[in-house]
Amino acid sequence: MSVLVSIVEDDASVRKLLAEWIDQAPGFNCLSQHANAEAALAQLPIGKPTVVLMDINLPDLTGIECVRRLKPVMPETHFVMLTVYEDSNHIFDALAAGAVGYLLKQTPCDQLIKSLKQVCAGGSPMSGYIARKVVQFFQQGKPAAPGVEVLTARERQVLELLARGYLYKEITESLGITGPTVNAHVRRIYEKLQVHTRTQAVVKYFKSQGRQKESSPAVKP
Repeated sequence: MSVLVSIVEDDASVRKLLAEWIDQAPGFNCLSQHANAEAALAQLPIGKPTVVLMDINLPDLTGIECVRRLKPVMPETHFVMLTVYEDSNHIFDALAAGAVGYLLKQTPCDQLIKSLKQVCAGGSPMSGYIARKVVQFFQQGKPAAPGVEVLTARERQVLELLARGYLYKEITESLGITGPTVNAHVRRIYEKLQVHTRTQAVVKYFKSQGRQKESSPAVKP
């Protein structure tokens, strides 16, 4: 079975070249091409590609924000950033959004296909320069991931109900809000907590509950 790859790139000539490389590689097939993030947001969840090559510098909505919005609804899809940017902010913003790889656009065809295979095998391909940046970042010490204290009161209510096993429909009924509002709250919860799934968000919720109990003074009998 072929690995289905979608391309999100605003440069038509680059899209065409990437599609040709992918279709010529044994075991790969270019499923779709998209010129902007808006088209990708609408169409990729329907096609469900195995891998998405995502440009960062897209018109209107960036590729990083596109990945951040798509990853929660496409948890099985692997997003690989293909870009001209080498700076640390773009690298880590992309990885935090849910990307599993970060390649420079000058990556040659054979290396690109090798990287796609690596992704499918569970790897995280990165150009040599970018890999060194990542190593340096972790050697310097990574800042602590945000906890539930960054959430608004309403977002904490939604997260608590998610932790209690409520379905989205049950959350709307419990809080008296609409379905789209619940979806918006959940999306912001994922973004603020830097997670991509309900399970990851709930784990952070229970960890926060544990910390609160540990910091609370003991009640004497």
